[in-house]
Amino acid sequence: MQKIWLCLLLLPAAAAAETAYVTDILRLNVYGTPDFSGSAVRTLVSGDGFEVLVRDRLATQIRLADGTEGYVRSAYIVDEKPARLIVAETQAEVDRLTSELRQAEEIFAEPAAEISALEARISALEGDLDGRVAETDSLEKEVAGLKASAERYANSVPLSWSLGALLVALIGGFVGGLKYVDHQIRKRHGGIRVM
Repeated sequence: MQKIWLCLLLLPAAAAAETAYVTDILRLNVYGTPDFSGSAVRTLVSGDGFEVLVRDRLATQIRLADGTEGYVRSAYIVDEKPARLIVAETQAEVDRLTSELRQAEEIFAEPAAEISALEARISALEGDLDGRVAETDSLEKEVAGLKASAERYANSVPLSWSLGALLVALIGGFVGGLKYVDHQIRKRHGGIRVM
């Protein structure tokens, strides 16, 4: 029962708690006299600029951009730009830079596409080069093997030549042998060929 009463007591406090903020917009009246009597000539808001003519402890004489002169309370003017004006200028700069960025992206879109195409072509050519390097290595090994074989058989005669020479020698020997035998037979038989 006590818990229920405690919750009921805290309920209005929880409902009344809300967050609020102080406004950053200040309205400053411009008067025609330094004692601020009479009605305001103009009303300025935070961020409005003006030229300071004479500054006093209580009142500051100012001139607006349209040439209007008057007096404002010195306590409400500052030499630095207010946050609202800085934010507005910063936002304008962000908008300008965003616009420049979009223009730069449009300008560089075509070269970027061309660069991508060239990079793809470079990758393809590098792959082709790797294949050709492997093929060159294979051919170099084959050439080295052929050179080793050539060095091993540098002082030898090819087998076909050897067989050809042997055949010529056999035929020459056979023909020479026939002629010798024929010569011996003729010599024995007085020059008559006996067959």
